[in-house]
Formats: sequence, structure tokens, C-alpha cells
Amino acid sequence: MKETTRGAGTARQQILDTASVLFYHNGFRAVGIDTIVEQSGVAKMTLYRYFPSKDDLIVAYLERSNLSFWEWFEQAIAPAGDDPRRQLYALFEGVAALCASPQCLGCTFQHAAADFPSLDHPGHRLALAHKRQVLERLREMAANAGASDPIALAAQLLLLMDGAFVASRMFGKDSHARQVTQAAALLLDTQLPSLH
Repeated sequence: MKETTRGAGTARQQILDTASVLFYHNGFRAVGIDTIVEQSGVAKMTLYRYFPSKDDLIVAYLERSNLSFWEWFEQAIAPAGDDPRRQLYALFEGVAALCASPQCLGCTFQHAAADFPSLDHPGHRLALAHKRQVLERLREMAANAGASDPIALAAQLLLLMDGAFVASRMFGKDSHARQVTQAAALLLDTQLPSLH
């Protein structure tokens, strides 16, 4: 295969962009290096120069996905301003909207944990680290909103979020994941202090 002419950063970016689409749509184990090389238009030697192993490419993809997730997260809560209570409601409105999108195929971190069940695999380690970060952020938000047990509320909210992502992957854009806003509101209404 002839590699197209491009700069070093562009070749790395093209590899990562291609792998990202393939991993998200097909899973990590189902996508081989040859497929990534073929679809990216980059020579195999070039791919291995930037990513010495498939695991290195998976790590780069998950690191980028983590950054993208946090950008999305901040955008989802932004309309609520600095009000932590409203931020929690806004977050789950964002989850419902994301899960209703035809582009949403669930959570890539859940996919990584499923594809790499060994806790020692770098993909599983990154997925677990991501979920722990989300759990901690939800705990902080719950505490700031006045929850009596922010640790429990954060765990419950993460279960709702993860469940919505699973439903989105399994059932598609018309899944029951859209109900996550109402489920979160019921949970928040019972566990946060009344505004009255």
C-alpha cells in the first residue's frame, strides 16, 4: 500500500481518527491493525512508529476519549451556571440527549472493560480510572448540592448514566435511555434537600 504524503502530526492524527471510529463501532478486539492501516491510508511502518503496539493505540484512543468526555460533561452542565443542584439535573438531560443521538453507541469505557476483562490490561485500567473520575466528580457535585450521603448518590447516578449508555448501545437511538432524565430527577428529588 502506498502511503499518502502528510506531515508527522497528520499521519498520527489520521491513524488515531481511523482507529477511533473503528474501535467505537466494532469493538477493540474485532479491529485489527491491517484494517486500521487500510482505512487510514497510512503505511504499517508509520503506524508502528507512532504506536508500537495495538495496546498503545488503544491507550491513545481512550486518553483522547476521556478528554472528549470531560469536554462534553462541562458543556452539558454549563447551562446550569454555578448551581450544583441544577448542574446534576442538566447533566442527565445531557445524557438523555446524547443517548438519543444516532451517533451514540454507548460508552467506550464500558466497551474497553468488556473487551479487556483483565484488570491488568491497560485498556481496562484506563476505563476504570475514567469511571472513578466520573464517580468522584458526581460525589463532589452531590456534596455541593447538599446531599446527605454524596457517596451513595454519586454511585446511584453513575449506575443510571452507565445504564443509559448500555441501553443506547443495545436498543439504538429510540431506546429507553431517554428515560434517564426522569429517573435521575426522581433520585435527586428524594436525596437532595428541598428548595422550599
